[in-house]
Amino acid sequence: MTDPKADNISSIPIDGFSNLRITSVWTFLMSVQWSEPWLIGCLAFHVLCLSVTALTCRFYRAQICHFLLLLALVYSAEYLNELAAMNWRSFSNFQYFDSKGMFISLIFSIPLLLNTVIIVMVWVYRTFSTMTELKTLQLKRKARREKND
Repeated sequence: MTDPKADNISSIPIDGFSNLRITSVWTFLMSVQWSEPWLIGCLAFHVLCLSVTALTCRFYRAQICHFLLLLALVYSAEYLNELAAMNWRSFSNFQYFDSKGMFISLIFSIPLLLNTVIIVMVWVYRTFSTMTELKTLQLKRKARREKND
């Protein structure tokens, strides 16, 4: 009789680059060869997106456009994953693009979604600030009316 735990361990994939047994998101990220030019470009793209998110905090309409663009990119991640899975040999040393989309989700979609969360937090903060200012003005106006009467 075989040990079911041994069967489970042998079914866990071993990475071809670092020879790590991939058991968590952290070991998965450690198994990625980060020196590949396209991954460096992807990281630079995320830094650019974060910079645009920070720079557009004061420009509401620009931030709406940026927000919608980020959501469109996240929406298209499945199609990008399929395209990359078919053509990975032309730009990568390893096939990172699995059918479940774990790699594209971790490397591409999650950073973009974090940007959208930052934008929503800025919008909520601005809404609360505006509501607070409005209530303060209402109370001042009410106090002036009572003082004049």
